[in-house]
Amino acid sequence: MGKFIGAHVSATDGLYKAVIRANALQATALSFFIKNNLQWNTAPLTIKAIDCFRAACAEYHYNKDQILPHNSYLINLSHPVKYQLEKSRAAFIEEIRRCDQLGINLLNFHPGSHLQQMNEETSLNIIADSINIALDKTVNVTLVVENTAGQGSNMGFRFEQLAEIIRQVNDKNRIGICIDTCHAFAAGYDLRTETTCNVTFNQFDDIIGFKYLRGMHLNDAKVDYGSKIDRHQSLGKGNIGKTVFMWIMANKNFDNIPMILETINPNIWSKEIAWLKTNLVSDTNTN
Repeated sequence: MGKFIGAHVSATDGLYKAVIRANALQATALSFFIKNNLQWNTAPLTIKAIDCFRAACAEYHYNKDQILPHNSYLINLSHPVKYQLEKSRAAFIEEIRRCDQLGINLLNFHPGSHLQQMNEETSLNIIADSINIALDKTVNVTLVVENTAGQGSNMGFRFEQLAEIIRQVNDKNRIGICIDTCHAFAAGYDLRTETTCNVTFNQFDDIIGFKYLRGMHLNDAKVDYGSKIDRHQSLGKGNIGKTVFMWIMANKNFDNIPMILETINPNIWSKEIAWLKTNLVSDTNTN
């Protein structure tokens, strides 16, 4: 138990290859796209693909709490066009079922975009409806909503928006939140000092609650604070700096959830993972 630290790795040539690639990084967590993220249609999972993935997880000691796959970028659970919304909902349900087939208990997704064709309240209602429909048609998998940077018409950039989605979800045992540090910073949550980290995550706890935190994306930011632009950077090389990542490593509120690098240089992921591990502190809660 403790901190699960990894990266979003490629699943090219087989989902089981993602597990092997994560192990090569000495990662204790992993993420990957559960299917091709730029195609609507995909072949069903074969028994061989499922068995190979499960065998790789067993061989390299990754359990259900350490894996946080990401859904397709094509899916928009707040699409204003009925046909496109139904298409997104069907694709979302298919991805949840794929997770269940693989023995994965979490699926990370972006909440959706209103495309400037509805107000925020209506958009949040549609997103919650989409989640409720998906939960009703699936089992086991917890749906993990990722905060966004607020770029364009993307929803979920304020903690209050995420809390409202959760409020409207019927089965609260199968809903959670993933906080992306770059997105939070771009959306106007300061993470540059220990003081601002405490303020930001106290707000998170007050508005949403740490009980719903099921994953993290650990990314520095190329962009300015509050810019609402989504541009990731390697740890310590952007406008956030290293403090927040050291603070998270020393804070028990972030134990036992997958924490995933989506930083821009895969060639240094192993170094970033190793550096994060050096900052682990036992039995500390700085919040």
